[in-house]
Amino acid sequence: MILNSKTVAIFVFAVSAGLSAQSAPPEAPAAIQSVQNKSQQEKEIEKKEQSQRMLGVIPQFGTTSRHDALPLTPGEKFHLFYKSAFDPVEVATVGLQAGLSQAEDEFPEYGQGGAGYGKRYGATLADEVSAGFWSNYFYSVLLKQDPRYFRLGEGTIGYRFRYAVVQEIVCRSDKGGRSFAWENVLGAFTTGAVSNLYYPPAERGAGLTLSRSAIAIGYGSLGGLMDEFYPDISRRLFHRHESEPR
Repeated sequence: MILNSKTVAIFVFAVSAGLSAQSAPPEAPAAIQSVQNKSQQEKEIEKKEQSQRMLGVIPQFGTTSRHDALPLTPGEKFHLFYKSAFDPVEVATVGLQAGLSQAEDEFPEYGQGGAGYGKRYGATLADEVSAGFWSNYFYSVLLKQDPRYFRLGEGTIGYRFRYAVVQEIVCRSDKGGRSFAWENVLGAFTTGAVSNLYYPPAERGAGLTLSRSAIAIGYGSLGGLMDEFYPDISRRLFHRHESEPR
């Protein structure tokens, strides 16, 4: 995998989308941000949010429709990371990705057979866990940024599209304001750098690290689109209202 024009285009598109956004989403009122102790009701809402699944299967734990949601504590950020990274569906998805990688003979240095599959599975799982740890926990706590996706849920499709894409590089701070999403960007590049420890020698190096990092940011933007529009798609396809914590 090399850094090519398509990879760069994904990153540039995300940045340009952020620059072209015409207005900022609602921010948490300062009076609510100052609350130190969360009520039992707030905790219950967060628990419900962290049980959301698309189609009843795919985890959507880091999504909220509440723009007045209180920031997560360091412990809550770790819980969100751990629950997301080791959810059974995510673990099964890693196995599927490893199987496809082996079928395509990606990373041929790993070989075939059970041993080759095990190495691919380990590398893929390490990527997923590392990405969640650095972005959703470590840098999120260090830089006091919120790792959740704050769903807009209203406005024109074009504006919501831009809003969703840009959430990978613009985030909510724990104080309630908007800031550059260093948690996601630094998390992506740290994950890419750490992967040099376990990828085959042919898949290491600065260029490949940049490539993997840019692709991760691009996938994050695609994930934002799913978080933003899935409830609308579900209502259209299944004629039902997806429950959203308020």
